[in-house]
Amino acid sequence: MTSKRKEIGLAVVGCGTIGRIRAELARAFPGVGWIGLCDVKSDIGRKLADDISADFFTNDYRELLNRPEVTATIIATDENFHFDPTMLAIEKGHDLFIEKPLATDARQSAQILAAIEAAEIDAVVGYTQRFRRRFLAIKEKLITGQIGDVHSVVTRAFMNRMVPIATTRRTQERATLTPMVVSGTHSLDMSMWLMEGKTPASVFAQSCDKVLSKHGTKDSTFGVFTMTDGTIWSMNISWALPEVWPGAVYGIEIGIVGDKGVIDIEDTHRDVVLASEVPQGGGYVPDGFVAPPRHVDFLTSYPPGDLHIGQLWGPMREETNAWFQRVYAGQRTPHATAADGHRNLLMTMAMDLSAKRGAPVALPADPEELMRELAG
Repeated sequence: MTSKRKEIGLAVVGCGTIGRIRAELARAFPGVGWIGLCDVKSDIGRKLADDISADFFTNDYRELLNRPEVTATIIATDENFHFDPTMLAIEKGHDLFIEKPLATDARQSAQILAAIEAAEIDAVVGYTQRFRRRFLAIKEKLITGQIGDVHSVVTRAFMNRMVPIATTRRTQERATLTPMVVSGTHSLDMSMWLMEGKTPASVFAQSCDKVLSKHGTKDSTFGVFTMTDGTIWSMNISWALPEVWPGAVYGIEIGIVGDKGVIDIEDTHRDVVLASEVPQGGGYVPDGFVAPPRHVDFLTSYPPGDLHIGQLWGPMREETNAWFQRVYAGQRTPHATAADGHRNLLMTMAMDLSAKRGAPVALPADPEELMRELAG
């Protein structure tokens, strides 16, 4: 990274929940000199444009990304619609922030990565949990060898079912909208980041769909990865917990065992509990989704952060502002790279493929094979 400063002309493609958060932070960042927005829903997009005094709004991402003012782009569309605007932004040479995943089609993800590398674009992927202080502190202990060589890891993620219901209702293309691809990818990325340098060799997984089959997805996927150095890693997620489960979105437990020590992480948010006669609503509530009333809440369990005085505070603020600093001043940051994002997608899909086959899958998985067997 260099120390060169360049004023950012920012395009935000997708003005929903996450696009709004990042655009509001962009307006407050002094290095952003121009902001253009795009959303297919004019009411949502124009409301955000008015709220942040955007310089431009359109329903057509091509019109936005072809603007001469744009130097950097945030892709914040629904998961199934990343490919086309991302490829155009690469063609235009923009610095890129892409919400995970790069794409929901493994072949398109490979195309995006190849295009980014060929164009030598600086592109990062939105894995917000990397910016939480506890995980940064843990990462530092691992890279400085405080528990020695890691040989065993256990990861467990629990989510209430508001996210899969809200996600699947927006599209009929649900074959790859699984608990691992959409949400397990966050805890998978975190675990792989903490195990930096280890390469997965194979995975064996199992899934079930007792609750969410009517929504076109699975309830849970549990798997065991074996690394090339013999390290074993159990990676489990269930996003079928009741909608009234107190966790607004995510609860994670990770155990990391090395030959000189252990790090045991409880990130379930059960240390700060609110109970009230006032309904607490949902953590992830996209346009058109009505969350059920919840009267008990695990505070701080919404991954992006928490609201105070009308502003979001927490890891998504840190992640977004760090990206602006990366683009504006060349600052080194812990963002996930496009290569990380593509690897994560292949690993999550390999878990789904293993569960479908009932047999281990060798890694790295082939994108063509994944899509042929998972998406038909």
